[in-house]
Amino acid sequence: MANLYSQVKANVRKTWLLLTTFFLMIIFFGWLFSYLFNDSSFLIIAVLIAVFQSFLSYWYSDRIVLMTVNAKPIKKEDNPELYRLVENLCLTAGLPMPKIYITNESQPNAFATGRDKEHAVIVVTQGLLNKLERVELEGVISHELSHIGNRDILLQTMVVVLAGVISLVSNFFLRISYWGRIGDSGEDNGRAILFIFGIIAAILAPLAATLIQLAISRKREFLADASGALITRYPEGLARALEKISQDPTPLKTASNTTAHLYIENPFRGKSKTSWFNKIFSTHPPVEERIKALREMNI
Repeated sequence: MANLYSQVKANVRKTWLLLTTFFLMIIFFGWLFSYLFNDSSFLIIAVLIAVFQSFLSYWYSDRIVLMTVNAKPIKKEDNPELYRLVENLCLTAGLPMPKIYITNESQPNAFATGRDKEHAVIVVTQGLLNKLERVELEGVISHELSHIGNRDILLQTMVVVLAGVISLVSNFFLRISYWGRIGDSGEDNGRAILFIFGIIAAILAPLAATLIQLAISRKREFLADASGALITRYPEGLARALEKISQDPTPLKTASNTTAHLYIENPFRGKSKTSWFNKIFSTHPPVEERIKALREMNI
């Protein structure tokens, strides 16, 4: 695939661009606080938050995600069949063996996380293991290995932490704007502007998390589907898996708006699948289009 290597390079660029954008955004908020309240401590706090969130996002975002979904690691002796399946697919894909985690969820679903292919993790639900046939499970695992090989995982995982930082900062901004005091200048209009800005930020915070997730291009799912099918040489396996996963009505209790984009298929599809809002802001391409593309592949 000629586009694969360019996509990998683009993912690396987008990762650093995302980190830089958040860093500068938080610095800007700190400067605005300092200016309106005539207090430089806000800028110092903003710099510390920006540095901390950048460090946290790069080194620990995967651990945060794993704790969020309550995933537990397994060893080869815990599930030798699954372990061998992943091991064989890694050999085919030319990737190091990732760690394997399982969540005690009945909905069939899966995702990959980690900062690079040497520190990657594949998470599968118990429902995925119980409800999919072997060729279908191979299709899902190959899809997630493709995310690892395409370097999607760091950017996808960082989004979870950064989206949370957005909400935290905007909420802090709103509280300070309401309870804070203007500096010696006593400019009431400055406090009013800050208060209005804080309200807008707090209102837009939930949308911001979704919009950031949309920065994770839907094309990545198509690319992971295609490159995953090349690993197994059997696109129908993944197509059948997507059909089963998308049609399963079981809720995914540990999923959240900030982690939904990680999964192979939207974990909230059963709640409000027909909502016009969800269609516009969906983090996944329509599963029907993905299945159609897989079945049109000639391998």
